[in-house]
Amino acid sequence: MTNTKTDIKADTKGSAKPGSKTSAANPDAIALLKADHEAVSQLFAEYENTRAVKAKKALVAEICTALSVHAQIEEEIFYPEFKAALKDKLLVPEATIEHAGVKGLIAELRGAEPDGEIYDAKVKVLSEYVKHHVKEEQNEMFPKAKASSLDMAELGARMAARKVDLLAQNV
Repeated sequence: MTNTKTDIKADTKGSAKPGSKTSAANPDAIALLKADHEAVSQLFAEYENTRAVKAKKALVAEICTALSVHAQIEEEIFYPEFKAALKDKLLVPEATIEHAGVKGLIAELRGAEPDGEIYDAKVKVLSEYVKHHVKEEQNEMFPKAKASSLDMAELGARMAARKVDLLAQNV
């Protein structure tokens, strides 16, 4: 099982601007976000193959934490920088609304017992929301961010540090 509390490494192949300094321990912003997307996708896949109630509950707790931290670093750091650099009036507001839907499902799942169809349905819908959101970010937002004047290495360093802080707080 992936440990989101310590897993802040990311593959930075092809994601850094020429001359920017990134590494697996200090990924650029896009690499960090993509690594989060992949980690959560793997957790959802594990959930789909799990039948044990205790294991389902543990996976959902990990998914909720990972998504909450991811959304927070996007909203606090990445989205404001993206919006300012690209004068965006569509992608960030849409992503923020999508986050609200995800947060609502997270709130419903946190502390709930995996007691059958409704719980599984909520996890499935959360997974579908996240897949949709990830597709839009990776196909629309990230290419624009890469082509912009944003310093992805500096942004990634700030986001990685904030992620560590949030995980330490058990968000």
